[in-house]
Amino acid sequence: MEFIVNLASGFMNLFSLGGEQFVSWVTGIIPTIVMLLVLMNAIIALVGDEAIAKLARVCTGNPLLRYAVLPFVSAFMLGNPMALSIGKFMPEFYKPCYYAAATYHCHTNSGIFPHINASEIFIYLGIANGITQLGLDTTPLAIRYLLVGIVCNFISGWATEFTTKLVEKQQGKKLSRELKVATH
Repeated sequence: MEFIVNLASGFMNLFSLGGEQFVSWVTGIIPTIVMLLVLMNAIIALVGDEAIAKLARVCTGNPLLRYAVLPFVSAFMLGNPMALSIGKFMPEFYKPCYYAAATYHCHTNSGIFPHINASEIFIYLGIANGITQLGLDTTPLAIRYLLVGIVCNFISGWATEFTTKLVEKQQGKKLSRELKVATH
């Protein structure tokens, strides 16, 4: 009988812990994301859809801009997860490719720019701790982490582009490669 009581108690505790996690999101990351969305939408409203569309067209036309520069700038300026929202300005074909590159940028750039993904800085700090114990400066590690990340993130975006082409062929569907400007 005690086993059943402990099992039921543990089961209910699972939901209590889930509730605590949810409350921490409501008071932590959700307001931050909402404020970043407000800021991003305000900037878009001030600059105008056509200017954003023009920037998206320029970035879409060049793989280096599409998978290295734009995701890096988005991660640096907006952090994780807001950097991913810039993908909404990409044509349908490039959205999964941009997402692949931008997702990785939110991780590999945190060594030198911890504000990008503060919740995951522990990965970098775990590695940096070993460097610190050796009495070495962690700055070269952070820069190498960033540079290797930019190359790998670019490859991720480009590989996803290749995969997207294969899926298009397999599904017999063609995604739009042209940007459609939405007006308010």
